[in-house]
Amino acid sequence: MGLRRWNGWIDEGADPPRVAGDARRLLEAEIGPGRPSPDARLEDVVAVLPPSAIGDDARGRLSLDPADRVRHARGQSLPDWVALRAGRLGRAPDAVARPPNSAAVRELFALARARGAVLIPYGGGTTVVGGVSPDPDDDRPAITVAMDALAGLRDLDERSGLASFGAGTLGPDIEASLAPHGLTLGHFPQSWERSTIGGWVAARSAGQQSMGFGRIEALFAGGRLEAPAGTIHLPAHPASAAGPDLRQLVLGSEGRFGILTEATVRVVPKPRVEAIPAGFLPDWPRAFEAARDIGRAGLPLSMVRLSTPLETATLLALAGDGRGVRALRAWLGFRRIGPEPCLLLVAATGLEKLVEPAVREVGSIVRRHGGTGVGGSLGRQWLRNRFRTADLRDALWDLGYAIDTLETAVDWRRLPDLAAAVGRALRHGLEGDGGGERVHAFSHLSHVYPSGSSLYATYVFRLGAEPDETLDRWRRLKTAASEAIVEHGGTISHQHGVGRDHRPWLAAEKGELGLAVLGDVARRLDPDGLLNPGVLLEADRS
Repeated sequence: MGLRRWNGWIDEGADPPRVAGDARRLLEAEIGPGRPSPDARLEDVVAVLPPSAIGDDARGRLSLDPADRVRHARGQSLPDWVALRAGRLGRAPDAVARPPNSAAVRELFALARARGAVLIPYGGGTTVVGGVSPDPDDDRPAITVAMDALAGLRDLDERSGLASFGAGTLGPDIEASLAPHGLTLGHFPQSWERSTIGGWVAARSAGQQSMGFGRIEALFAGGRLEAPAGTIHLPAHPASAAGPDLRQLVLGSEGRFGILTEATVRVVPKPRVEAIPAGFLPDWPRAFEAARDIGRAGLPLSMVRLSTPLETATLLALAGDGRGVRALRAWLGFRRIGPEPCLLLVAATGLEKLVEPAVREVGSIVRRHGGTGVGGSLGRQWLRNRFRTADLRDALWDLGYAIDTLETAVDWRRLPDLAAAVGRALRHGLEGDGGGERVHAFSHLSHVYPSGSSLYATYVFRLGAEPDETLDRWRRLKTAASEAIVEHGGTISHQHGVGRDHRPWLAAEKGELGLAVLGDVARRLDPDGLLNPGVLLEADRS
């Protein structure tokens, strides 16, 4: 991957992927023609950027370059995109620091205290919940702490299956370091190419194949956290009963408690065999039961991914009208799968003697619920393109559409009602908007557990005539869906973290006492409130 464009996801200078004609026609039929909006130019945004509030005497230790500050001003949330595309950044960091080691991070704490500044940890900048921007209500100078120089393999204990990396190491570099040893971490979030191991830990992420390899909390064995109050060493014991696990304070802390400088993770031999068969179920009720049965079957699977009928139709539209798609539609008609089929992808990863029986058992469950298998070509295609889906955000924006996602998780008993409620909240969330703006919203189950599943929703709506109108539309949709999630007992974040965007609903999950405990931890580790104020928790103004 090259340098990400300053106001999008694809590489600088690259062209967005082509949106298939069928997909464009579907969107125009569902929500109307797109309304493209002109983008601000980087040079124009740089030209009006306020001067840094950090004195020039810090230039040797910090980057005060305006373009560098702009590139680190925002993440990848929809509000971030609106701000960047319109050139309305609001607050931008006053400087960018790139500490090469833990000692340099501690020096930054001293610098921030001396300058009355705050520090914002910045890994790959892929947050989709508003986790890396200066607090608009905090007038202290802001220094973004880019983790670029804190990267690379530090230690590998092949006998124990433990690897230590600098927290700024990107996903591809992790796998490239492990590949010569026949090892893998197996953590592949959709942002894998651009996100860092420190960000995965700080946001408590889940890789696409977490069913087999484990979520990041299972992979994170220990490391080193630098906090303003001191250093916390987290030894990588295989297990411990020595009181509460301090790793849990780092997981999901989003830079509020300290800056993770090194992460030790559990790695495994690279699987010899990986099969990703696809199947189709005839309708959502039977597809849902099939996914539940697969999730509770105890099979050696690494992924179960089930699309709702609307997402299935959208995926087929994105695939175009080539010979393969026409043949697939004919096959589904012949097998009487429909009229609202649901696509199921399953990954089985490991030894051949385990993978083959697992695939057969999945096929048996699918047939028991009235479905049919369609071989491995769809799964292989998904595997090739799984990190490319996010590129469509650029393409759709250029056509005049905004696209965003949200996700949750809940037990199997409540999941059908929650999925229906979230779908209604998104699809009808803009009906009172003038002539009644429509929303194309669909979802899938992407992380299946014995007791329940995640629900990952995608929604597309037209850009407003002005950036503030687009932002208002997003806010109404986000609020409606989040309130539906809370009402039906779901978590406000299954894998994206909290940031600023989810913070209003965190109390419903943690409770007031729980939030108070987290606030006490933040004040103990960061008594001056230097780190990422306003993210995860309300900023402490005392």
